[in-house]
Amino acid sequence: MEEYYCPVKLTTDVIGGKWKPLILFYLEGGTKRFGELHKLIPGMTKKMLTQHLRDLERDEVIHRKVYAVVPPKVEYSLTKHGESLKPILKLMSAWGGTHRKRYGIPKSKNRMAIHSNSSRASTTSLRSIFPSRARSPNIQG
Repeated sequence: MEEYYCPVKLTTDVIGGKWKPLILFYLEGGTKRFGELHKLIPGMTKKMLTQHLRDLERDEVIHRKVYAVVPPKVEYSLTKHGESLKPILKLMSAWGGTHRKRYGIPKSKNRMAIHSNSSRASTTSLRSIFPSRARSPNIQG
């Protein structure tokens, strides 16, 4: 097991990445089924959603409830431990809302529309603002 000397490193290892914060953001609003989460996060594959849900469940951030019915019904919700992340998620949401104009992202009318743009378009607009994020022509890879 990796030793953590920096609490920010531990936090980002548990909830960081491109998709986990979005999953947690939507679960903050209440219990969701797999299909609901998949629809709320365009561009995320079912395989990737499954992997991140497993990671978050393993880290005891979310709870997975399986119902013995056909077709299978599975619901996801924040655990008590996951609920402790709500202040962080609210701060991230507030920061994004405050600074969206700086990054050329229009204000959305609802939570679902927030992520309706493709990730490629978002990356392109951020690269135009932060050219250092674009690959240097001298770097092989």
